Amino acid sequence: MLDFSRWKVAGVSLLILFGILFAIPSLFPKEQAAAWPKFVPHSRINLGLDLAGGSHLLLEADSADAAKQRVAAMEDNVASELRRGDTPIDIGDISTSGGVLSFMVRNPAQVDPAVEKLRQLTKPVGLTGARDWDVAVMDQSRIVLTPTTDGQVRALKDAMSVARDVVRRRIDPQGTREITVVTQGDNRILVQVPGVDNPAALKALIGQTARLEFKLVDLTANPAEVAQGRAPPGSQVLPMASGAGAMAVQRRVMVSGDQLTSAKQSFDQDGRPDITIAFNSTGARRFGRVTQENVGKPFAIILDNKILSAPTIQSAILGGTASISGNFTVESANQLAVSLASGKLPVKLNVIEERTVGPDLGKDSIQKGAVAAMVATLAVILFMVVTYGRFGIYATLALIINAFLILGVMAIFNATLTLPGIAGFVLTIGAAVDANVLVNERIREEQKRGRKVRDAIETGYREAFTAIFDANITNVIAATLMWYFGSGPIRGFAVVLMIGIVTSVFTAVYFTRMLTAQWVKRARPRTLNL
Repeated sequence: MLDFSRWKVAGVSLLILFGILFAIPSLFPKEQAAAWPKFVPHSRINLGLDLAGGSHLLLEADSADAAKQRVAAMEDNVASELRRGDTPIDIGDISTSGGVLSFMVRNPAQVDPAVEKLRQLTKPVGLTGARDWDVAVMDQSRIVLTPTTDGQVRALKDAMSVARDVVRRRIDPQGTREITVVTQGDNRILVQVPGVDNPAALKALIGQTARLEFKLVDLTANPAEVAQGRAPPGSQVLPMASGAGAMAVQRRVMVSGDQLTSAKQSFDQDGRPDITIAFNSTGARRFGRVTQENVGKPFAIILDNKILSAPTIQSAILGGTASISGNFTVESANQLAVSLASGKLPVKLNVIEERTVGPDLGKDSIQKGAVAAMVATLAVILFMVVTYGRFGIYATLALIINAFLILGVMAIFNATLTLPGIAGFVLTIGAAVDANVLVNERIREEQKRGRKVRDAIETGYREAFTAIFDANITNVIAATLMWYFGSGPIRGFAVVLMIGIVTSVFTAVYFTRMLTAQWVKRARPRTLNL
């Protein structure tokens, strides 16, 4: 147990050195740390909303937009389902007036098969037997699909769950920031982002639905009627994103953003910012087929019901990639790429409350937390030195290094420190010497039994390790459960606690044992003052 080879000493020392180096930037102002040489680590600990201030937004789902999108999705499903199979069903134009789908079946003999296919598209809601859509036949050949109330409630609930995850991915794509994104009630999402004092930029990132669609331009439309907002049956008039006029496009979506696998900001041949997108296998096949069948025709690229551009298809695009051009800046193109990559919002979100939280409360909390940490550290150091002498000094060094290692690990992962995190840090300081207390008391017992110094120390570390491991594994389990089931501040506390447990075991068991081994090898003591 006390035989520490040179490579072990070097390994422990290097690990501690790296931990201290990564912890140092977080102890200095951000501007000062940014001016340091490049070889010095620049990773820092993020401060939570309660410490650094930030932005607070309350978002509310647009129920009317959710209902509209649900009807549009069902329209596509109906058109695809009835045209599929060996005996496609011939139907007229589908009307979506009043939020209800209706269409005429041209062959009366196909009404019943059409109804059967459509009922397979509906889903049961709960255990009541009700379905999300009602299918009815009127005037013998007209089929009407009406959304049910239970279906709308369920659809909105599912949409809010997806929207919450999309918002989180847009703000924190790496998953390392301590942001809060939670649903409130049936149609609201609370968003708190620390360190962001510009709610406008945050709203632009979150509020963009990022519903990307590719549709064919309707070349049969009369420009005069398009200018008045009228389009031929089966088409719709959409405005240009630049604000210069409008264009008639077919309602049918040829390819949608749901089939994207990646989106990133790039530059076109003229050096202007654009966005390069890649489709999955299904999207690539559909995109290739559509472009192959419509060479020479304009193809509208639509984002949130606004036409970004309508380039003419020069040749079939079979590689599964495409570029989105528009009047982009590098910043706006990158922002749109993030929105597309994180997925579209299934429902439009409106900001009903926004505010910027100042850092004044955070400064006071940091100061009080620092005072609490210093008092706790000094009290623990005094107790250990008075009680255990030299071994108390080793425990003190381990305690100080443990604090640096916690900060270093948090900085490496760009973790966020919140007020509960400070509480976890202070708690870890008190608990960090538990292992040393167990070891020292065990060494005392072995010494009273008449063992020699080296044997007493080796037995003390070996026998205490099982108790140390068991005690800390239960703490890790509790912290893991808090992290998994908790959110926001609770997760912040759990993260600091887990890191502190691991680093405290390392410093208390391995680091102090290394110091003790070096002392015993050098001084060869015959008695221990414990």
